[in-house]
Amino acid sequence: MPAESRYPLHFQKSRKKGHFGWENKAPGRKLSDALKQLLDYSLALGSPPILVVSDRERIEIHTAFNGYPDEPRTILIEDIGQSENLEVLRCVFNDPERLRPGRSSAAITEEAAGKFADLATAMCTQGEDPHKVAHFLIQCLFCMFAEDEGLLPNKVFERLLSNAEGNGAVASTRLQKLFAAMKRGGDYGDNSISWFNGGLFKSIDIPSIEKSDLSTLEAAARDTDWRAIEPAIFGTLFERGLNPKKRSQLGAHYTDMGTIMRIVDHVVVYPLMEEWNSAKALLELALEKSKKVNDRPYREALGRFHGFLERLRNFRVLDPACGSGNFLYLALKALKDIEK
Repeated sequence: MPAESRYPLHFQKSRKKGHFGWENKAPGRKLSDALKQLLDYSLALGSPPILVVSDRERIEIHTAFNGYPDEPRTILIEDIGQSENLEVLRCVFNDPERLRPGRSSAAITEEAAGKFADLATAMCTQGEDPHKVAHFLIQCLFCMFAEDEGLLPNKVFERLLSNAEGNGAVASTRLQKLFAAMKRGGDYGDNSISWFNGGLFKSIDIPSIEKSDLSTLEAAARDTDWRAIEPAIFGTLFERGLNPKKRSQLGAHYTDMGTIMRIVDHVVVYPLMEEWNSAKALLELALEKSKKVNDRPYREALGRFHGFLERLRNFRVLDPACGSGNFLYLALKALKDIEK
């Protein structure tokens, strides 16, 4: 028996705190659901840099280093004895830092924003309206993220661009149909497309797409994992790329998340958490009086709970700078974190 396994379980846990979190499921369960569950309580585990989900058939290892994208690895149980797989598992238990991705989310985002800015410049040079181009490219960017996240099925956006075979007019017609399906929900070919709310596809006006534009879009969809893009800085970088006067500042300093959160915390998070703590105290008092589910004190507690959720749902944030949307994105994320 290895020396480590002779330690009491609670001691083994303390030794590995800060290394990983692990959620195991029975075969046949979706490991993607297991990962969501693990993410829900990873904060209570000290936000470990490695998140592992498994069943008796496979192990999925996800990286969760702050500021870095997830670079998942899958190990089949039947292949666990292979040297490279054993080395990855040793890193999980003993040296998670070795699994840190090579490029940060900020670096990946800056490169992606640069490519989109170049594409925007090329399309505007062809005589297209900059606002029309910007809106179209943001729609394309969302499609790339949505299919990498599994919200759009079967890589439908990437395949659309590839199957157009360099013909911009064909791609434009098909994009019109895909965006229309996303606007209201429906079918695109043999794919069932969900309704995407928020108004991004309320206006559909595809600019002229040249062969080189189509090639750039196809490469961006194929070669970039858009889940790794950092929304909190993409807006600034993309905005600079669209503005000729700011084009040279594309890679220059941007307002980092920490600086923005110093405002969001004091204006949004702390006041709402004070409200929640007050509501929670009254809620707990009501539950102490409750003798059974659905009696009057229980209903009172439930009402306070749902009342606070309704408060979050109706909370509105003003971004007086009206810039790239970074402030609003981080404010929304803060509200979702409070809700969770």
